[in-house]
Amino acid sequence: MSVMDKLKAMLKGHEDQASRGIDKAGDFADEKTQGKYSGHVDTAQDKLRDQLGDGGAQNDPPQ
Repeated sequence: MSVMDKLKAMLKGHEDQASRGIDKAGDFADEKTQGKYSGHVDTAQDKLRDQLGDGGAQNDPPQ
């Protein structure tokens, strides 16, 4: 069983909390880099949501 499979199993039923955590981590990264890499951070957030099976729970519309 891969690490991603284990994470998916642990997060099952807690997708909303995982999505909030992804958003919080992205906001933290944007704050620390003063928004310099916000496009990269957004891409990473999207890919992480897709990997965790939470692709439809995005709060921010694409810019």
